[in-house]
Amino acid sequence: MPALTVPDLTVLPRLPEPVGTGATERSVRRVTTAPRGFEGEGFPVRRAFAGVDLADLDPFIHMDQMGEVEYAPGEPKGTSWHPHRGFETVTYLVDGTFEHADNHGGGGLITNGDTQWMTAGGGVLHIERPPEALVASGGLFHGLQLWVNLPRAQKWVHPRYQDLRAGQAALVTSPDAGALVRVIAGSLGGHAGPGSTYTPMTMAHASVEPGARLHVPWIREQNALVYVLAGDGFAGTEQRPVTTGQLVLFGPGESLRVAAAATQDARHPKLEVVLLGGRPIREPVAWGGPFVMNTREEVMDAFQDFSKGRLGAIPADRV
Repeated sequence: MPALTVPDLTVLPRLPEPVGTGATERSVRRVTTAPRGFEGEGFPVRRAFAGVDLADLDPFIHMDQMGEVEYAPGEPKGTSWHPHRGFETVTYLVDGTFEHADNHGGGGLITNGDTQWMTAGGGVLHIERPPEALVASGGLFHGLQLWVNLPRAQKWVHPRYQDLRAGQAALVTSPDAGALVRVIAGSLGGHAGPGSTYTPMTMAHASVEPGARLHVPWIREQNALVYVLAGDGFAGTEQRPVTTGQLVLFGPGESLRVAAAATQDARHPKLEVVLLGGRPIREPVAWGGPFVMNTREEVMDAFQDFSKGRLGAIPADRV
C-alpha cells in the first residue's frame, strides 16, 4: 500500500494515551457493510455510508471506496464532466494516479497518499479520470471520495481546491509504535493535518500492525466513524469484529479504539482504516444527485442552472 509510509515508526511523535478522570471511551453503536456498485464510466466502488441515517453522518453526506482494483492495460476508468454545488469532495488516493480538472481552470494530478479537496460551493463543473499513461499501462487503483456538507452560510462560496500532498500530512504513531497515523484534516492528539475545513472535522488514515491496537483521543463534540479500507480487526472495548468494507459508527465519548487481528491475509498485511469525525451542522439537507442544499427548491434551482449553462461551460481544450 504505497500511501505514505515510514521505515521506522519509533522516530515519530507518539499519540497520547487517552486518560483522565471521567473520560469516556466510545462504544460501538453499529457496524454496517458497504454494498458494491459502479461509478462514472464504470469503476468499481463500495458505498461506505449505505444504510446509515444522515443525522448520524452529519456533516458527512456520502463516501465511496474506489477499488481496490488491478486494471489491465486499457481498462482504467474515470468520470465524464459533471456538476456539483453546496458541498465539498475529498478525494484521497491510496494507490495509483488520478487527474482532475474544472471549468474554473483548477485541476492537477494526485497520486499515492495525496488528497484533492474541492469546495464546489456555488457551483462547478468537474471531471476526474486516470491519466493517459495509466490507461495505457494499467495498474493498481485504490482510494476514496468523501462528501462533506457545507453550512448554509458557505454553500455559495467561490469554488476552490486544496491539493494536499502525502508529505504534508501530520505523521504520528501509537504509544507502542504499532500504528502509523496520517492526519489529513483536523487535529488528533494535538497533531494537526493540513486540510482547511469550513466545519470542524477530523480525517486520518491509520495502518495498524497485526496484533496491535490504536486508542486515540477524540473530540467529544464530533461524531466518530471508522471505515475499514483493508484487513481484519476489532472495534471498541466490545472488540466487535470488522473487516474490509465495513463502517463502524461509535457513540459519544472522548476516545475510540480499534485493533488489528493477529493474522492478516497476504494481500493486506495490516489493518487499514480511515478515522472520520465532524461537528454536526444540524441544518436541513436536501440532496439530489450532484447537489446538496438545504431545500428541495434549491436543488431544483441547481438542476435548472446546470441545464441552462449557468454553472459555466466545459473548457474548449478539455472537451
